[in-house]
Amino acid sequence: MANAASGMVVHDDCELKFLELKAKRTYHFIVFKIEEKHKQVIVEKLGEPTDRYEAFTSSLPADECRYAVYDFDFVTDENCQKSRIIFIAWSPDTSKVRSKMVYASSKDRFKRELNGIQVELQATDPTEMGLDVIRSRAT
Repeated sequence: MANAASGMVVHDDCELKFLELKAKRTYHFIVFKIEEKHKQVIVEKLGEPTDRYEAFTSSLPADECRYAVYDFDFVTDENCQKSRIIFIAWSPDTSKVRSKMVYASSKDRFKRELNGIQVELQATDPTEMGLDVIRSRAT
């Protein structure tokens, strides 16, 4: 279904892979890319369950926008194991203005396709999505 604001379509694989991350924990993270030529959001990279946070952050291009979800595991102050699904809208300052606009106008529609997102972050540089930031937003 196309997004009225940007005309983007969300590829079925995006929702399928997200459900696998959420329900089966098949992946630790997913990076999504907008293919402007085909006007659709696709899965660009899947993170293995054993991948660490550094593998996730290094999979985001330094000068291009992306959407991503990260399955963040943590232990609460009460010593309970918890997990939160974090949605990150990655929009580095060095990316093209057109790209930033397309990603911004498609974000809400895309996020609605991913039922189960618990925390959202907007990041323009790596410090805005550091583990300390994610931990403070997740708890």
